[in-house]
Amino acid sequence: MTVTTNGIDIHYTLEGEGPLVTMSHSLGCNLTMWDEQARLLKQRYQVLRLDTRGHGQTSAPAGAYTLEQLAEDLCGLLTELGITQTHFVGLSMGGMIGQVFALRYPHMVQSLALCDTTSRVPPDARPNWEERIRTVQTGGMEALVEPTIEGWFTASFREQRRDVIDKVRAMLRSTPPQGYIGCCHAIPKLDTSERLGEIRCPAIVIVGAQDPRTPVAAARTIHEALPSSDLVVLESASHLSNMEQPEAFNKALLDFLGRSV
Repeated sequence: MTVTTNGIDIHYTLEGEGPLVTMSHSLGCNLTMWDEQARLLKQRYQVLRLDTRGHGQTSAPAGAYTLEQLAEDLCGLLTELGITQTHFVGLSMGGMIGQVFALRYPHMVQSLALCDTTSRVPPDARPNWEERIRTVQTGGMEALVEPTIEGWFTASFREQRRDVIDKVRAMLRSTPPQGYIGCCHAIPKLDTSERLGEIRCPAIVIVGAQDPRTPVAAARTIHEALPSSDLVVLESASHLSNMEQPEAFNKALLDFLGRSV
């Protein structure tokens, strides 16, 4: 399904009945990243998943994006669907969008699950994002596939679960280069650390113990800044912890939502 808002067409799925849970994916992925979680959640909740601007079947305009713009896309989608409040789950870039959205629209967020994400990109990391942009400009998305896979999953999982790895490779390859680049301009500007204390809704911070992209230390910073939050560290998981350890991830998320609804 698609709605037009904030100047773009946003692709989304809406399944199940009950309290609403909105799910936002990582950079370079799409809403199918949440398939395993949606399968369980829709038995108890209404689950809204969306393709972020520049990803999946959502519009991918050229140019630099901002996290504020991505949060406005989310707000526009919810408004078009007549939704005034939601529980929110975001991983990596999705968690960044969730932080910005919760700070801009606190009345709309009933609870917040921030997974394998960070609240600040330090200035010395920004050249890495500029390099990613150059890589995609010269080599397309294919040039990023294997380096990304290595950073997103542990070595043992890459060897044992080729089916999951191939699914993620396909998501990366299908991401429009201009959409990926647009988001690469947005992410380095993230800095919500000093404002997280303003978020008053229940929150959980989930992170893979072996996540090199947004490590446990970054998750702990968010946890310590949020007044009402839990911290869950998933063993034997890297950056896409929801896909590498779905059972442990799902248990943590379902337990949290059960306490928050």
